Amino acid sequence: MKRFCSELAEIWKYRALLRMLVVRDLKTRYRGSLLGVAWSFLQPLGMMLVMTFAFGIINRAPPTIQHYNVFILSGLLAWNFFSAAVTGATGSVVANAALVKKVYFPRAILPVSVVISNLVNFLLALPVWLLVTVLSGHPVSSALLMLPLVIIVQVLFNIGVSFLLSTLNVFYRDTQFILELSMLALFFLTPIWYDIDNAPQPEVGLWVRRLNPMASLVNIYQDLMYWGRLTDLDFVLRTVATAIAVLFVGYLVFRRFSPRFGEEV
Repeated sequence: MKRFCSELAEIWKYRALLRMLVVRDLKTRYRGSLLGVAWSFLQPLGMMLVMTFAFGIINRAPPTIQHYNVFILSGLLAWNFFSAAVTGATGSVVANAALVKKVYFPRAILPVSVVISNLVNFLLALPVWLLVTVLSGHPVSSALLMLPLVIIVQVLFNIGVSFLLSTLNVFYRDTQFILELSMLALFFLTPIWYDIDNAPQPEVGLWVRRLNPMASLVNIYQDLMYWGRLTDLDFVLRTVATAIAVLFVGYLVFRRFSPRFGEEV
């Protein structure tokens, strides 16, 4: 814990570099784009329309889910934040090979900066969810006041996963390709377009939440943003514990192998 706190202090010392990397990532992402940062909310909005049509009209949304577009968008925003952050952070060390070889700085800044830049995109997209919700006539609950806490938990989880995968990608470059397939599989195992509480086989839904931390996080987002209720405390505590555990394991792995990054990249 003492080592962890000292490294946090060192990252804070290099906060100017962290800020520069976040800004660079955001500029690079939208360079040459006519709409620029507007894609941060146009993309999830477009995906919401496609998924609402595919699962809400063609396959018929479950009768228990009214305003199906709001339900989908509530989970989709959290999923996009996770997917984009982890996918980008996985290649962050390799992509900055020249910097890693020539300059000393806390290597943890690289994956963390990608997570933060995607957090900015996520926050920019939240007003779009609010607009869609209001225009759809869906009620907005005071449970939303708990949203910042859930976002913090997801940030910790995203950073932990990013630490693990960015380390693995330095030594095994196939990691990025395997991740693309894994993300596709994980997408369908995450309750974005279906209500996990009303699954035909409840025990399957239970195991999905136990084995897929993103299922738990998306479930909490949907409780706050769509159902307008607070998730059971024991469920929230288990999700928080999982996020913190993933963060510490990811940090320990990253710290253990980061001295070798210069040789491998």
